[in-house]
Amino acid sequence: MTTYRDAGVDIDAGDEFVDRIKPLVRSTFRPEVLADLGGFGGLFRLQAKQYEDPVLVSGTDGVGTKLKIAFLMDKHDTVGIDLVAMCVNDIAVSGAEPLFFLDYFATGKLAVPKAQQVVSGIAEGCRQAGCALIGGETAEMPSFYAEGEYDLAGFAVGVVDRPAIIDGKGIKPGDALVGLASTGLHSNGYSLARRVFFDQAKLTVASRLPELDRPLGEALLTPTRIYAKQILALIRECPVKGIAHITGGGITENLPRVFPQGVRARIDRKAWTVPPLFHVLSRLGRIDREEMYRVFNMGIGLILVVPADAVAAVLAKAAALGDRGWQIGEIAASSGDQPEVEYVE
Repeated sequence: MTTYRDAGVDIDAGDEFVDRIKPLVRSTFRPEVLADLGGFGGLFRLQAKQYEDPVLVSGTDGVGTKLKIAFLMDKHDTVGIDLVAMCVNDIAVSGAEPLFFLDYFATGKLAVPKAQQVVSGIAEGCRQAGCALIGGETAEMPSFYAEGEYDLAGFAVGVVDRPAIIDGKGIKPGDALVGLASTGLHSNGYSLARRVFFDQAKLTVASRLPELDRPLGEALLTPTRIYAKQILALIRECPVKGIAHITGGGITENLPRVFPQGVRARIDRKAWTVPPLFHVLSRLGRIDREEMYRVFNMGIGLILVVPADAVAAVLAKAAALGDRGWQIGEIAASSGDQPEVEYVE
């Protein structure tokens, strides 16, 4: 008699996995969560009366080939933080409070301890963001993934009062750009980074480089910074006109996404110190500087557009919240035939 296990899917392992992660999931619950893990759908009661005109904001993303670093190091408790960060940062820049999160974990053969590590990271990310992990999907697909590998995707929902949406419409020439520090590459550009470090330079995750204070693999696996709570605190106390999450496309591609017509950015590349990891990557790969700024965050994970007279308050508040920041540029008028982001020295 043929069973599902004969085909490569272990139902018992799946049941064990759910039992193991229940405490992790419950640790993220907010009062609005109405159902425990295991139902067909997550139930979340929106406290709509708290808002004048509530607007739901959603976002979905993955971790990309940063997962390959986790596989090489056999370390799986941080990529879940990355997954949450990539989703909640995207919705928080609209001024939305992240409410709940769902994950998708897919693998060829479910290794329960490894999957549990991943979910522990997702739960930690949700706690950092203040959102509830209310459900997800674990897919075991034999022969679909390489042995020992998996893929991750996530989905987040937040809420913002419509009058409080941060949409960049009020940005004008003379406004200032404040950048908040990233923790590293975050979760973008890893296909290029892996090509440079491992294929071209023939390094390993255990390699030590004089510019780095830890092995290369540890530096590459540093979790993405979650800015959600900081954004909410900043916009409560400071006049923020626009916020850009610096992800794939770097500063060059992401900052203009918050601009109205008629403006552009002037970025002072000397305003902050680019972390050593980016310099090593550029040197070993002989990557042009403009390409670096078009692919990587270059040490800036979030950019806020604020009135010039609010810079000091924003920087002080960011520091109090644990984020280092710099005024990295300004908004200028644009005639339409100029680059949306101009870098100056």
